[in-house]
Amino acid sequence: MTLVMKFGGTSVGSADAMRETADLILQARDTWGDVVVVASAMGSKPVKVTDLLLQGAYTAFAGDLDTYPQLAAQMRAIHYEAIDGLLSPEGERQIILAEMERFVERFTTLCGAVSVLGELTPRALDAISGMGEQMSVRILAAYLRELGYDSEAIDATELVLTDGNFQNAAPQTAATRAQTTARLQPLLDSDAIPIVTGFIGATSDGVTTTLGRGGSDYSAAILGQALDADEVWIWTDVDGVMSADPRIVPGAVSIPTLSFREVSELAYYGAKVIHAKTMRPCVESGIPLRIKNTFNPTHPGTVIEEDAGLSRQNGALKAVTAIKGVSMITVEGKGMIGVPGIAARTFGAVARLDVSVLLITQASSEQSICFIVPEAAAAAVVGSLEAEFADQLNRHDIERIWSRDAIAIVTIVGAGIQTTYGIAGRVFGALGDHQVNVIAIAQGSTECGISVVVAGEDVDRAVEHVHELIVGGGKVS
Repeated sequence: MTLVMKFGGTSVGSADAMRETADLILQARDTWGDVVVVASAMGSKPVKVTDLLLQGAYTAFAGDLDTYPQLAAQMRAIHYEAIDGLLSPEGERQIILAEMERFVERFTTLCGAVSVLGELTPRALDAISGMGEQMSVRILAAYLRELGYDSEAIDATELVLTDGNFQNAAPQTAATRAQTTARLQPLLDSDAIPIVTGFIGATSDGVTTTLGRGGSDYSAAILGQALDADEVWIWTDVDGVMSADPRIVPGAVSIPTLSFREVSELAYYGAKVIHAKTMRPCVESGIPLRIKNTFNPTHPGTVIEEDAGLSRQNGALKAVTAIKGVSMITVEGKGMIGVPGIAARTFGAVARLDVSVLLITQASSEQSICFIVPEAAAAAVVGSLEAEFADQLNRHDIERIWSRDAIAIVTIVGAGIQTTYGIAGRVFGALGDHQVNVIAIAQGSTECGISVVVAGEDVDRAVEHVHELIVGGGKVS
């Protein structure tokens, strides 16, 4: 069986963390047989190597010639300390130290070039920001070799072929499968443990790209799909996906199982779980995706599976999440009734600003359209809509376009809750009983989520009391 395991920055953030990670890798290898590891850049709090790399790039671009050399020295110290704690002088220590120095020198050279040119392109950012992963995998692989296991550090530039959309590249599935199989399968067949960089890929010309937000998680899912893995595990610092944000609800619990659709809904509406795009390769290939805690490895975490099991969980509330800092834009007027194209023009005007619409609701009378956008974009959206509908505003077909700020979206997720009698009533009853006014409601077509819009000052109370339904069973018989 084949298992792909991804370890985040805290899991490789120090010599001690890497020792624990190596133990987890070897335990999994004993159970699964073939194990492929994907690793992030070193990232113990409060210092994350990727942040240092980006800080160096941006300060160099601003003409600051002092900061990036200081950051280079800091990165050198972080990696050297880990190497000294893991590798013996008789082994590969000097070789790996030299490799780290090569990356640090490359970082300073690139930052110097950015400073001289006064230009920081997305391509240059990708070249700089992906070096942290290239450094961490070399240390981890060398440590496994020191323990007596065959292991090789591999840059995902050899495996993941992407388009040229720097900062948010998209993998080319067929070519990635071919490259990954050709490179990794011989290693697995010889009982070696590949340690692969997360976050990065490369164009067909070999130019380094990055996969954007959640890139290392995405890398693991991509490789899992390419290798037809039996499972993909994402190791993080929490016990899986939680029923609510523990900062709001101290009694939040880990959710044993979720469907891909449920997690997509949670991720879209603000839960700090896993980026929706990460799941796509697993969804397409039917590969279970498990979220586990590096610091509590015996906990089963949360397994995310295909949606086939929805029917046996019908009506179960799983989690509640919230997005704060959003605004509700309303376009209203009696002259909108029966006029075709109003909605298309509305969202066309929003799209031209490259603003994401988080939720839409429309009155059945067609007298208003309401939708939610990030609060920072609200003024620009209203301005764009006023320009788009200038004639209709002058004729009073549209009476006003306005923004309501300081609101939040609260989303309740669970398989089939929209088609189970009484669930919505209990949710709204819990909110009403605790003086939380619902401003707007939206129900998606996925049949596993209900979203309500509430005032910003009510959001924590709303989440807390909806969560009481979840831990109380949250199921209507």
